Amino acid sequence: MEYTSAELMVVAAAREIRDRELVFVGMRLPLLAFLLAKEVHAKEAVSLFENGIIRDRPSREGLYTVSDPANVLAALNCTDMLTIMSLLQSGLVDLGFIGGAQIDRFGNLNTSYIKTPGGGLVRLPGSGGAGDIACLAKRLLVIMPHEKRRFVKRVDYVTSPGYGTGPGWRQEQGLVRGGPAVVITSKGIIKFDPDTREAYLHSYHPGVDLDDIQENTGWDLTVPTEVSMTEPPRPEELAVVRRYDPQGFWTG
Repeated sequence: MEYTSAELMVVAAAREIRDRELVFVGMRLPLLAFLLAKEVHAKEAVSLFENGIIRDRPSREGLYTVSDPANVLAALNCTDMLTIMSLLQSGLVDLGFIGGAQIDRFGNLNTSYIKTPGGGLVRLPGSGGAGDIACLAKRLLVIMPHEKRRFVKRVDYVTSPGYGTGPGWRQEQGLVRGGPAVVITSKGIIKFDPDTREAYLHSYHPGVDLDDIQENTGWDLTVPTEVSMTEPPRPEELAVVRRYDPQGFWTG
């Protein structure tokens, strides 16, 4: 069955969501991933949105922003941002989704600024709630395109901390939980070694060459000898994704 790269990313991300988890959901692909998980295997998972909405059931139609009326209709609660962030601070959020303009080998993310070859800076949107999610959720899931300009040896600025400079860094900073668990890219799935905290290739997507992944990574990405191919989307998974994104607005 044919599918797009973005559809595979959504399916791979959905498989990381566990039943009964409290999930801080973002827009675009993360939202579709949550909706898919909710329908297929994580039926009792609950979603949190930065604008204060809490849902224990999927919206009746696809969303383009978190404040769409469809997201408010039949929500479990419509509260405020402070309440949502307090759930993070209290350690109640199991999984948080974020993305970034840059990510490095220790899972640090940059959405603040990029240095140009001439010594200037390109300003980016900044943190929003991403820094809070990266620091306070029990684990972090990142979704982003796999390009060499994005996957760099060291980010230009740490907006959302991963494992900092390596083992023990989060504990030294007082970050007693969390850290990046998985990076879903357009070419494969990356995880982090529990001892070195460095990224390694967990699986490569169908049709993607390992050399292509290395060429689009700004450091020598570890590839275990037992690396496998990502399981393709199943027809029932694609059916759910396409029901929520029928025009391919996010996944086309």
